[in-house]
Amino acid sequence: MDTMQKIQQDKSSAAKEYVNQVYDEVIKRNPNESEFLQAVKEVFDSLIPVFEKNPKYMENGILERIAEPERMVTFRVPWVDDQGKVQVNRGFRVQFNSSIGPYKGGLRFHASVNASIIKFLGFEQILKNSLTGQPIGGGKGGADFDPKGKSDQEVMRFTQSFMTELCKYIGPDVDVPAGDIGVGAREIGYMFGQYKRIRGGYEAGVLTGKGLGYGGSLARTEATGYGTVYFVEEMLKDKDLSFADSTVVVSGSGNVSIYAIDKASQLGAKVVACSDSNGYIYDKNGINLETVKKLKEVERKRISEYVTVHPQAEYYEGCSGIWSIPCDIALPCATQNEIDKRSAQILVDNGVKAIGEGANMPSTLEAIDLFLENDILFGPAKAANAGGVAVSALEMAQNSMKLAWTFEEVDKRLHGIMKNIYQNSVKAAKEYGYPGNLVVGANIAGFVKVADAMIAQGII
Repeated sequence: MDTMQKIQQDKSSAAKEYVNQVYDEVIKRNPNESEFLQAVKEVFDSLIPVFEKNPKYMENGILERIAEPERMVTFRVPWVDDQGKVQVNRGFRVQFNSSIGPYKGGLRFHASVNASIIKFLGFEQILKNSLTGQPIGGGKGGADFDPKGKSDQEVMRFTQSFMTELCKYIGPDVDVPAGDIGVGAREIGYMFGQYKRIRGGYEAGVLTGKGLGYGGSLARTEATGYGTVYFVEEMLKDKDLSFADSTVVVSGSGNVSIYAIDKASQLGAKVVACSDSNGYIYDKNGINLETVKKLKEVERKRISEYVTVHPQAEYYEGCSGIWSIPCDIALPCATQNEIDKRSAQILVDNGVKAIGEGANMPSTLEAIDLFLENDILFGPAKAANAGGVAVSALEMAQNSMKLAWTFEEVDKRLHGIMKNIYQNSVKAAKEYGYPGNLVVGANIAGFVKVADAMIAQGII
């Protein structure tokens, strides 16, 4: 072994040892938080070549600092249901990293919400927000409240109680929440009204995802779904492939899924399946998007009702079976860890060409490894689904300037941002010795910008 090889091996050993030591400490500090630990592990492993090349990040303790939130707030949310009974839920807000801008990240209202899920989402948001090129830091929040089955009045009373506490920690230049699962225009509207009432002023930039009549941005509703498809489109182009005449399976039937279906269809694809938390539908003729929109956005019904309108379609209980449908492109847009190793193997065996993650961390680590081992084009969530927060940042910009851009202007900016995310991820992967691996590329491209800002600002 020559001297240069020995030096490189020593660097590699030191970098791996550093990463493993920090990860062990993260485990000790966050026991039983499986989702958070999964997110941290995936990022940490990708960063070893960065520490080999740039020891300054180890010397400045960047991993130790970036894995620990700057602030984590947990609070009680009491509210009164329609029967006059007092209910109590738990609210969360994690303010993870403000090195490149105010904390930015959605609010999730779902029964599964806990500290681990909020922290995994907030940690992912650090690098995702960095990738957009916008001046926004990483944060996330939510509550273990499920809006499904609740009346508008119950949702209003809950969100007003939630904002009464949350308002102490947010502001246009401090922390700017948005929507996520269970939080749409209705919930954002109620929260904005309560914030305005408490603060006694009109601070449009404190929340994004607002209605168009009071500071919202055109194309925000479509942004995450459209952005995911724009990112996958770039991946496909590099392999002389396209959405045109491709068969696509999209999990979920919420905001992200609906507009991923919309944009994929515009680009010539046939989307044959989508789902909700109860089961999935398969329509060999192609999903009728207007029916899905009516069921989920207007009537708030289950996806199973689709077959009553389109009897040629088939409905199946359970969600994982959706990945058994042969497709060229799979867009997991429902929730975390929906594609495990078994589902990933089925997709590979059925000839899938590309995966674009519209949801946050929808593939397990084992599933991701399987996709990469089989040379499947893979767009990781923090890159592929960054369109939502990118347009949220554009909404913040419009609020600051007190103007509104057209749909076409916002969509053009979104398309450009997604192209840049793809190109920067490709460049970073190649620079650090992992050409074509967008998991590594996205993690490194997002991390380096944040790490450099942390070093420039000292030990904070």
